[in-house]
Amino acid sequence: MEEVIRWTVKVSRATDLSLRSFLGQQGMKKGDLSKFIERAVQKEILARTAALVKERNADLSERGLEALIDEAVKGVRRDMYEETQRKKPTAR
Repeated sequence: MEEVIRWTVKVSRATDLSLRSFLGQQGMKKGDLSKFIERAVQKEILARTAALVKERNADLSERGLEALIDEAVKGVRRDMYEETQRKKPTAR
């Protein structure tokens, strides 16, 4: 089980009421509030990271971007292959 960290956050009363109302309409329970917030934070981090990457690569041509992606994919595949080779049992 993953370690859980307790947060203390402040939100407006309107946000609290609308979120709890929404969760209630979805049949979610009180404990689901933490899960909802965690998913929302993860989605926001992903969205902001994607926006930063798009901004950083805005000046690249389509070919240049495809070349970078191809290079990264080859690197990941090479690393995965090497890892599987290390984990293979040796013949006796």
